[in-house]
Amino acid sequence: MGLLDDLLGSAAAGGQGGAGGIDLPQLMALVQQLLQQSGGLEGLLAKLQAGGLGEAAQSWVGMGANQPVSPDALGSALGPDLMGVLGGLLGGNGQQASSVLAQVLPGLVDQLTPQGRVPEAGAGGIDPMSALGSLMGGPSAADNAGGPDLGSLLGGLLRR
Repeated sequence: MGLLDDLLGSAAAGGQGGAGGIDLPQLMALVQQLLQQSGGLEGLLAKLQAGGLGEAAQSWVGMGANQPVSPDALGSALGPDLMGVLGGLLGGNGQQASSVLAQVLPGLVDQLTPQGRVPEAGAGGIDPMSALGSLMGGPSAADNAGGPDLGSLLGGLLRR
């Protein structure tokens, strides 16, 4: 995941005294709130599609290269109300949240959709919130009957 690892590592390092960085709890809260406010991974992808970022979002889900997205375009697609809430979690504003999310979302969605499609929740499918834990280097779903948690996922991405 190279670039994603670098970006998350920079965010974590910045959160420990660097300017503009965020720490793991802030990143966890940001991603969790984004998914909750958007109606999960499917809702987030639908919101991005409706906001004009469907092609980029589909590249994150698909098997090819992830298209980048600008913070301004992402903030516009997600809307000022949601970005304001997310910015508040970082102790800043919507622009700060959109900058962090523009760096993190392509790789995160890519990792949450390893088969090139959004996994079905329930009935043996993968719950995106649980899957975040294994992405972050936490226990796999097989290791943890309750599924990995968001903190484990984000922590693993920050350690890589």
